[in-house]
Amino acid sequence: MNDILSYAWIVWLALILIFVVIEMFTLEFTFLMIALGSLGGLLSGLMGVPWWGQIIVAAVLALLLLTVLRPPLLQALKKGGDPARSNTDAVIGLDGIVIIPLTLGSGQVRLANGEIWSARLDQPANTELALGEHVTVYGIDGATVIVSPVERTFEN
Repeated sequence: MNDILSYAWIVWLALILIFVVIEMFTLEFTFLMIALGSLGGLLSGLMGVPWWGQIIVAAVLALLLLTVLRPPLLQALKKGGDPARSNTDAVIGLDGIVIIPLTLGSGQVRLANGEIWSARLDQPANTELALGEHVTVYGIDGATVIVSPVERTFEN
């Protein structure tokens, strides 16, 4: 039994390696904190703490790291996100030009970003928009943009 306990450090190294590999696939800092707890167990074993004490040190350290260090790390990770709007969020608010007249709620517009979308008017009172009229996108319903006409004034 004494020989087995003298090689406990190998078990700790194996656990650390396993937890780090799992963390590389999950990327949520949970298994990283458990690996750091296991590192605490390994270090306590190298200092002569008995096997049951090593397990306690590893468990307490992992729980402490999970509750104290992991939440701020996740929050800091989310702060680095791309602030640019994408997908349908990027379309809302864009201006466009009617390329197929909007009649009875259907037509097409070319948006300022160059995309061509099926379109319908946002208000039933607006029954038709002619070719070349300017619109603004106010929403999206499936693959159809909801637009409103824009009053254009030109200054000389």
